[in-house]
Amino acid sequence: MTASVEVRAGEQADGEVLRAHAEDAFAGELAALAEQDDRPRPARWRLSPWAVATYLLGGTLPDGTVITPKYVGPRRIVEVAVTTLATDRALLLLGVPGTAKTWVSEHLAAAVSGDSTLLVQGTAGTPEEAIRYGWNYAQLLAHGPSRDALVPSPVMRAMADGMTARVEELTRIPADVQDTLITILSEKTLPIPELGQEVQAVRGFNLIATANDRDRGVNDLSSALRRRFNTVVLPLPASVEAEVDIVSRRVEQLGRSLELPSAPEGIDEIRRVVTVFRELRDGVTSDGRTKVKSPSGTLSTAEAISVVTNGLALSAHFGDGVLRPSDIAAGILGAVVRDPAADRVVWQEYLEAVVRERDGWKDFYRACREVSA
Repeated sequence: MTASVEVRAGEQADGEVLRAHAEDAFAGELAALAEQDDRPRPARWRLSPWAVATYLLGGTLPDGTVITPKYVGPRRIVEVAVTTLATDRALLLLGVPGTAKTWVSEHLAAAVSGDSTLLVQGTAGTPEEAIRYGWNYAQLLAHGPSRDALVPSPVMRAMADGMTARVEELTRIPADVQDTLITILSEKTLPIPELGQEVQAVRGFNLIATANDRDRGVNDLSSALRRRFNTVVLPLPASVEAEVDIVSRRVEQLGRSLELPSAPEGIDEIRRVVTVFRELRDGVTSDGRTKVKSPSGTLSTAEAISVVTNGLALSAHFGDGVLRPSDIAAGILGAVVRDPAADRVVWQEYLEAVVRERDGWKDFYRACREVSA
């Protein structure tokens, strides 16, 4: 006999959620900031702009509470993003894949509104209803158009409640659907012509969109829509140390949820993955002496996190729990060689010209040669 399981909205067994929402995972930090935050807060904001920036960038509160950094990058970028949300302009986070656009979007919404789940995921098939509203067709057929039959979108709910809505991969959405946002962002209203009504945004409402600048030409934003956004470009990490720090932090967080070994035991391998990715991405070795070809993939920080996490899983389940070159070699190969013909040549040349000659990398070279054979 199969046991029945009932899970009500908002209820999950402690420790069973694979990836908690930001407002849940960092509830203690958000509560500590709210308690000690005595600065002015915009309408319906859970924290002041200063506290939101502190939540993202990290710091130590007067009572000694440590706020962990959620984003490692220029402080001014975060300050501009937070300030934008306190105005009547929406925020567009733009950058190459893996620059933490979604991560920053989620944490901004969590800190400002206490809810990061008012989300529209952009794809080539995203319909207009995902941004405006839909209908419960059983109710519609039984009773005709009414507010009870209307199914609000995350954007409509954010407007009504004065919350922060999120739209991921905005440029993936068809242009005619994108333009649904123009009236919402300029007039702060969402007409419901079927009912002769409208939903007006209350104070506190704003919207964060993300876009991949490698998608330019897919569904470029119209000039009318682009004017409604303040665009903030998220750069790639400025240095090896900054990127190693980002990868280490995220791998540690993921590792805890997956019960994997602690990442610091493999810090040398993390640094190696980051170095390989940066050199292939930049087209030159870290000492500036040797030019290398770049593969077709992005080799982003997010991909480095994935390679290291997968390596930790290999070491935990099929090794001694310590991250070694043999654990990361296959992951690096998979990340680099996206085009089996062209990228394989790039990778082989890099292995022989750079990795083979680098002091202390012999084990890594052998592991890569073995999986590349």
